[in-house]
Amino acid sequence: MRVLVAGATGAIGKQLVPRLVAAGHEVHGM
Repeated sequence: MRVLVAGATGAIGKQLVPRLVAAGHEVHGM
């Protein structure tokens, strides 16, 4: 799944992005 994370460097994004990548998702951050 392709995922866009707004605030990827924020408190939640820092935890969310690695989990999404580890699960095999394509992640784009803003």
